Amino acid sequence: MNFGRACNQADFDRRHVQWIKSLEEMSDGQDIRGLEIAGMIRMLTRFFDLAVRQSPSELSGPRLGILLRLMAEEDNGNSAGINPTHLSHMQNVKKNTISALISGLEEQGLLERSVDPADKRGCRLRITRAGRELVKSTAPERFEFMNQAVSSLTSEEKDQLLVLLDKLRTSLVRQIHVPHEDDF
Repeated sequence: MNFGRACNQADFDRRHVQWIKSLEEMSDGQDIRGLEIAGMIRMLTRFFDLAVRQSPSELSGPRLGILLRLMAEEDNGNSAGINPTHLSHMQNVKKNTISALISGLEEQGLLERSVDPADKRGCRLRITRAGRELVKSTAPERFEFMNQAVSSLTSEEKDQLLVLLDKLRTSLVRQIHVPHEDDF
């Protein structure tokens, strides 16, 4: 995987230095690293999304994410499934987007809907046997692909980054109102 085609490293470095200088001039002496971190996370998210779209898989990243979530829920004892709103919060997508993704997965026979016994107006979603088999057959290839995306980091650096990102997540959750905090 070569992200160089999408973004020339020398050009990126030049623009980044200019951006930092501009931020420092505007900052009135304030530390700008929080903004730098947020910008880097947004950029990395876009690059990971691009990498997933380019990966050799039958499932898009969001569709695989839904099936992985449903599979994990079931594997952890939730045989009743989850409602679409809860799933949209867990997957960090809007209700309209989750509806389209769910419909597509349902048409493919990879998930099923059932009436929510607690709320007859709603539904519960569960992964099907076909969905489970597809996840099991494609997940290792996706994991390998994503591991290649972070292959420039040592094992220790990956562990350290995960600890730091979780620390940042915890800090953010404490400072802002997050709907359905338990979903994160």
